[in-house]
Amino acid sequence: MEFYYSTKLSISSDASCHFLPGWGSHVSSSSSLNLSRRRRRRRNRRTSSLRFPIAAAAATETATRKLVPISRRNEPAERVTSAMEQLDIERGVCIPFRKYTPETVRNKVLESRGSILSLIGRGVEIVWNLGLYWSALTYDCLVGRDEEVVPYRARQLRKLLCDLGPSFIKAGQVLANRPDIIREDYMNELCILQDDVPPFPSQVAFAIIEEELGQPLEQVFSRISSQTIAAASLGQVYRATLRETGEDVAIKVQRPEIEPIIYRDLFLFRTLASFLNGISLQKLGCNAELIVDEFGEKLLEELDYTLEARNIEDFLENFKDDPTVKIPRVYKQFSGPRVLVMEWIDGIRCTNPKAIKAAGIDVNGFLTIGVSAALRQLLEFGLFHGDPHPGNIFAMRDGRIAYVDFGNVAVLSQQNKQILIDAVVHAVNEDYAEMANDFTRLGFLASGTDVSPIIPALEAIWQNSVGKGLSDFNFRIVTGKFNQLVYNYPIRIPERFSLVIRSLLTQEGICFTLKPDFKFLEVAYPYIAKRLLTDPNPALRERLIQVLFKDGMFQWKRLENLIILAKENVAKMNSNPALQQKNTRSSRSLQVEKKLDLTETIKDGARMFLIDAGIRRQLIMALTEDSKLHIQELVDVYRLVEDQIDIPSVALEVLQDLPNVTRDFMLAWSDSVLSDRW
Repeated sequence: MEFYYSTKLSISSDASCHFLPGWGSHVSSSSSLNLSRRRRRRRNRRTSSLRFPIAAAAATETATRKLVPISRRNEPAERVTSAMEQLDIERGVCIPFRKYTPETVRNKVLESRGSILSLIGRGVEIVWNLGLYWSALTYDCLVGRDEEVVPYRARQLRKLLCDLGPSFIKAGQVLANRPDIIREDYMNELCILQDDVPPFPSQVAFAIIEEELGQPLEQVFSRISSQTIAAASLGQVYRATLRETGEDVAIKVQRPEIEPIIYRDLFLFRTLASFLNGISLQKLGCNAELIVDEFGEKLLEELDYTLEARNIEDFLENFKDDPTVKIPRVYKQFSGPRVLVMEWIDGIRCTNPKAIKAAGIDVNGFLTIGVSAALRQLLEFGLFHGDPHPGNIFAMRDGRIAYVDFGNVAVLSQQNKQILIDAVVHAVNEDYAEMANDFTRLGFLASGTDVSPIIPALEAIWQNSVGKGLSDFNFRIVTGKFNQLVYNYPIRIPERFSLVIRSLLTQEGICFTLKPDFKFLEVAYPYIAKRLLTDPNPALRERLIQVLFKDGMFQWKRLENLIILAKENVAKMNSNPALQQKNTRSSRSLQVEKKLDLTETIKDGARMFLIDAGIRRQLIMALTEDSKLHIQELVDVYRLVEDQIDIPSVALEVLQDLPNVTRDFMLAWSDSVLSDRW
């Protein structure tokens, strides 16, 4: 489990603790590769009474859930955990202090005078409008015209959500990414809500800014736009110039009196959800309350601009050594819960390919850094931009990619990141049974669900998607097929993964706008290959072994392909003009990236060969497979990396590490002897 506090606390399998600043920090495992399997099993037995009380409670709770029959888990009155606790368990995180809980929302709503009358009035308004819409849908089904009027009903739903206010606009934006709840044609219509939201009067916005600043606008800003630059469901943006420094800034201001409206609607949403649990359990395999809790938690986070400021700081920290990515600075002295002042990004919208080409930006290089930045957020940092639509991504004139609007970000725990990488490995190995189990581990399926009916569907989706080769892989087509699977099986898409899917879909769409024949995996696979080959994280080392060994056989061709792809990623990144800029903060660190640095991988490989008897046996078998020495394969691999590594310096580092390897070898040997005696 991982814990989000003022610092983030990660509990590894042996319950040791790592304190890391911020939400965007990368958690590295404390496990050592040189532990034998027996030693790990014994260590796990010894730590069954975990040294950390919260972790022990979570582990006990998880074990209890596994023992409860499915029929009992599906009964709301006998749920083993609350909806919020279930979210924490499937995410692999625990949040001791949160802005959203059902109890907090209820208390906030009921504490105000006249709250009952307000709830009744709002409830009647919601039920009346949704009831009329539902009646129209029912009538369409009865007269047999439900399919032919879908476009009209979808537009009607979008307008209805706009009329019902910001909570429903936000709900519509979420539904636009939830194929497990509504049909694809309705999703496409609701996507309009992500860009087309009416603004509120500028004079009201200026009054809110002055109230937050505690002083008149003209004392802080020498100029401010009279009209909004952009409007969203929760706020809108203006451009201004700071009087003191002359810097251009973006001012994001929240809609007036929106907080009590949001709390009231969330209370009503959850009350309604309690009556829909039975249907939700049958269709999605989870409580409707859990879906509302996911939505409410994310909505209240977006409502607090101080959290968005913190998100910006985390992104700045994550990309501080990456000169290809631009994150705007935040002016905290002028910001507050309802107003956020950020550096103005003077870039080109990604939906304008002519302007990008006219600015002399290399489109291929720009797309490479865009996909790499997205994958780093997802698989490396575990903190990713949840709303990268064309209005939030810009091309800078020096070739960098710039992100804005960090209100909607999602966090993936170390556990979730590792399972995602597992899923990639299982897809490469065509292990569809394990892919189905990955869905359960990520929270798409309820624990204990029989995955056997889903395995053939997953195999069909993957085979059809890559049947003509990985270069023809289209994420939107795969997602469309997956949406059909979700609609036909009791699968729930957790909120954070609906953001992942939307993020990847949106960015692939931007890529297609700039380059219609763009191949997503031609950029993504080289990045993943480089990560597998160079990242010293023990968990990724284990995944590399899984990729290189299939059915006990070493895959020489797969190793060669990984090296070729990883070299391709390094070459593409180095060809980007942004990396040629002088006086960048990270110029020294970039010297290492000019080549594929396999030093640590070679050292770890040598260590594992000496210490791990199983790996040593498999490698020797790979070299002597089919009763012949596979020297040519070794030569081919060497030729691929000879221009990337300095053999003498690597050999020297291996020799310098020899005392540690010898110690680990003796520990592993003594551990094996002792375990045999046990």
